Amino acid sequence: MDRLASMSLFVTVAEAGSLSAAGRSLAVPLATVSRKLSDLERHLGTRLLNRSTRRLELTEAGHAYLAACRRILEDVEEAEQTAAGEYSQARGELVVTAPIVFGRLHVLPVVVDFLAAYPEVDVRLTQSDTLRRLVEEHIDVALRIGKLPDSSMVATRVGSIRRVACASPTYLETHGTPKVPQDLTAHQCVTFERLALPAAWTFTEGQAEIAVPVRSRLSINTAEAAIDAAISGVGIVRVLSYQAADAVRSGALKLVLEEFEPEPWPVSLVHAGRGLLPLKLRAFLDFAAPRLRARLAGLGI
Repeated sequence: MDRLASMSLFVTVAEAGSLSAAGRSLAVPLATVSRKLSDLERHLGTRLLNRSTRRLELTEAGHAYLAACRRILEDVEEAEQTAAGEYSQARGELVVTAPIVFGRLHVLPVVVDFLAAYPEVDVRLTQSDTLRRLVEEHIDVALRIGKLPDSSMVATRVGSIRRVACASPTYLETHGTPKVPQDLTAHQCVTFERLALPAAWTFTEGQAEIAVPVRSRLSINTAEAAIDAAISGVGIVRVLSYQAADAVRSGALKLVLEEFEPEPWPVSLVHAGRGLLPLKLRAFLDFAAPRLRARLAGLGI
């Protein structure tokens, strides 16, 4: 039995919550996951998981073994990184994740410059709007937009992003410009499903937060398409400031209700921050943070 492989499989099963989910994550057949888990329990002489048709539950021994496995696997990974020279010079593969649009517009250009400056480091950039688990997925650093939950993660703030409402000049000439959020009830709107519920948008008025019902003439699941629809005159759209920056700068869209915008969301570089940082990660943080701050400050909206 490969003990480290068995430990890693057990950790994946425990975190996934089911054998089938673990199998999908590992690209391993369900029968193989079940057999290897049974082999591990037989080797240890104890049951680690109570299985039912709905869920898996860790036994008392399983809880203790899970903590030990995580600690051992982290120590092994750190030992491998040390042996590979990642703590003596910036080298090796760096795994970075970022939201899709922000990643393409702002993280990728920084990564390209970083690769030129650090020829011994390779980068795997994963662009996803799904919140990724850094430790479990072996991700070195993540670009996060929004308030961060309290955790053991270390965050470096690089700026902030506004939630803006905007429309084409033609639409505003035809339908008028809303002066207060409540005016939106008389307007046509384009809703970006990932940013807000189609039925209402949230604004601030003084110290209070208000939810305003909107008439969603068109609901879209990508920001780019929502912005294109607003430029075409379908209605008022609400997106993140970096998503609309080019259209606003060109005059294709005009901002409305700026004084009622909610509090901006922070933009942060996040990493696990446990123990000695590999030089490749430290180099990227030192390289990327000031450049991302400059890019966000230069958005102009």
